[in-house]
Amino acid sequence: MPPAPSSRPLDALAIIVTIGLCLSWGFNNVTIKLAIHDIPPLIQSAARSALAAIIVYAWTQVRGMPLFKRDGTLGAGILAGVLFALEFVLIYRGLLWTTATRGVLFLYLAPFFVVIGSRWLVPGDHFSLSQWLGLLLSFIGIVIGFGLPTPATDPHQMLGDIMFVGAGAAWAATTLVIKASALNRISAEKTLLYQLVVSVPLLGAGALVFGERMNAVPSAVAIGAFAYQTIWVVSVTFAVWFALIVRYSAARLSVFTFLAPLFGVAAGHLVLNEPLTPAFALAVALVAGGIVLVNRPR
Repeated sequence: MPPAPSSRPLDALAIIVTIGLCLSWGFNNVTIKLAIHDIPPLIQSAARSALAAIIVYAWTQVRGMPLFKRDGTLGAGILAGVLFALEFVLIYRGLLWTTATRGVLFLYLAPFFVVIGSRWLVPGDHFSLSQWLGLLLSFIGIVIGFGLPTPATDPHQMLGDIMFVGAGAAWAATTLVIKASALNRISAEKTLLYQLVVSVPLLGAGALVFGERMNAVPSAVAIGAFAYQTIWVVSVTFAVWFALIVRYSAARLSVFTFLAPLFGVAAGHLVLNEPLTPAFALAVALVAGGIVLVNRPR
């Protein structure tokens, strides 16, 4: 029996596109580091969501895409926007309490949440034993690449870890809401606009609550890094990702996201001259092997 449309395996083009998205997100981690000293994190997130919303809206108007007709997606769209904002608030505030290395490991519990949720919410999209082994293999690769976290040394660090687990859950929930709700019947651009428009006031409020402010005009490097995030990552790659979620198996797609932090490490080495550990090659091999196990034909 062929797979249901909502759980179809990835074809060659989808795999290439998804790897390209993960590469873009890996470099996005570097651009956040480049901009964060001049543009605080939640201000950065709110501003890029606002500007990206304008870009995506202009694109929909050029293409004549209807946005305001009643299609039963308002509730799901608002929920996806709230989850989108919550993810970034938890990530950026969690970094105040725990390390980035620990944060990556807890954030990338998200694919496990997607696979578990898909089993209940998406007909036909469930993993076999070999696919579960592939998922675990990829996660072990991330652990090797970033190091096994030691027990939290104080309650604040534990709070930061919990915030990153929450961010991973919010990321997974966003994916599942898009996949299993009426959002799977509309364009990826409209789905993205829901998230951007809803997240702007929430992220802006977060910046106010946590006392973020800009004390000087950002440098050219910070502006360039911010432009990359806004124009390419948020406006383009997120829309492509949402289109892939609707068309292909969300569980299979989510495993590819393990590539993003590895690409981030490689990008940090190339752009910021950050060191690569000998374990990095093994981590890449394990993540790649896990992806192959998950996505090979049954």
